[in-house]
Amino acid sequence: VQLQASGGGLVQSGGSLRLSCTASGDIFGTSRINWYRQAPGRERESVATMSRTGEVSVENSVKGRFTISRDVAENTFYLHMNELKPEDTAVYYCNVRRTTPWKSDSGHDYWGQGTQVTVSS
Repeated sequence: VQLQASGGGLVQSGGSLRLSCTASGDIFGTSRINWYRQAPGRERESVATMSRTGEVSVENSVKGRFTISRDVAENTFYLHMNELKPEDTAVYYCNVRRTTPWKSDSGHDYWGQGTQVTVSS
């Protein structure tokens, strides 16, 4: 599986962005899909996740502002970011974790290349 992330950029505080992550192989139904971010000097942290059955969870600091969605036909998943704040500035990474035991890569993590999001005050 290869992941291609896109959609980052520079936005003013209060603005919105949509990040996209397109996968080269089969992911939906067999994997958990995730968005992480890493700000300078900080550890990578989970932002939003969706289980293979579609259950969504978002980190508390972005709850109500960010959401994760998927388009199975396009083999793409998204991070919708609204009401952006300067503290959301980070490199955002998409991640797929294979969670089904019958797949040969069960437990494996796949990462996109990261896309920079910068929120100006």
